[in-house]
Amino acid sequence: MKTTLSLIKADIGSIGGHVKPSNAVIEKVKEVISKSNLIKDYFIFFTGDDISILMSHDKGKDSDKIHELAWTAFIEGTKIAKKQGLYGAGQDLLKDSFSGNVKGMGPAVAELEFKERENEPFVLFAADKTDPGAYNLPLYLAFTDPMHCAGLMLSPKMHKGFKFTVMDVSYTEEDKLVELNTPEELYDLAALLRETDRYVVESVHSRENGEEAASVSTTRLHNIAGKYVGKDDPVMLARVQGEFPATGELISPYTYTHFVAGFMRGSHVGPLMPVRMNATVSFFDGPPIVSSIGFCVHEGKLTEPVDLFDHSFWDHIRTKASEKALHIRQQGFFGSAMLGMNELEYGGITEKLDKLHPRFKTRVKK
Repeated sequence: MKTTLSLIKADIGSIGGHVKPSNAVIEKVKEVISKSNLIKDYFIFFTGDDISILMSHDKGKDSDKIHELAWTAFIEGTKIAKKQGLYGAGQDLLKDSFSGNVKGMGPAVAELEFKERENEPFVLFAADKTDPGAYNLPLYLAFTDPMHCAGLMLSPKMHKGFKFTVMDVSYTEEDKLVELNTPEELYDLAALLRETDRYVVESVHSRENGEEAASVSTTRLHNIAGKYVGKDDPVMLARVQGEFPATGELISPYTYTHFVAGFMRGSHVGPLMPVRMNATVSFFDGPPIVSSIGFCVHEGKLTEPVDLFDHSFWDHIRTKASEKALHIRQQGFFGSAMLGMNELEYGGITEKLDKLHPRFKTRVKK
């Protein structure tokens, strides 16, 4: 029997603005999940104002029952958030009722299904104040670049490389995907992944055995709601060791604190800061943050978590991210410090420009 890991995340209300969910809301979500007999194990945590539910079970990917369980937990949590007067209560729940799958309803979803190895370590990532494209560069480096992933040179199990499935998230009628094999199509992959607001890694598979190595949530909230309702705050699951990158290889690219979309009002650019589990946001509703937690799973049971960014080494990286955040904020709303018009399409700035455009007049040459 195969094990399925489902990581489902939503912002259902926060204290003091976009900062953190309340303890009461988190406890209500835990209460709903803990009473279910559908799952083998679970773990619940938050990153910024987002609550993430990790569940292990044997129902397979896209299980209606598992997704409904998460939806119900978020609905019940939202009720508490509304009673407490939390900001943005139910913000990511964009539909009125459950319709069989939380994908396309607001919550972010990443899932892996596999036959457990003798030992099965995996890592999850949860980001806040950014979008799914934030994982493009780390995945590119971790699975294709021996400067970060020495296993590409040293491990025979990784010699064949990896297959990337990339989604065009600007196409909203249905999922539009392309598969690229590395290292042969590395440059083609690079050409796509640089466009982080349009082309997003959905999954990565080993070419040695076809096993899925990584799964990324690709939900774009403005594509669902038709307007800006918050940044997408993506989650990711990745198997590690053996035929996959080691844990240290997978998290190595996060030392770059690369610039991503998000920050204040989801409309700016800021460095992605690796943070400890259950971290809040602060400066300019940010900076964009990502947490990383490691587990092993055996017969569907999870070990206790290990916080992969809770180490003195990452304090230095956080300082680096802080400095980068201050530098780009000095540029305010000018140029590359703010997102392009294609990402501001659902913001108030377009309304201002629509009013200004008729005032432009063609100068008549004398």
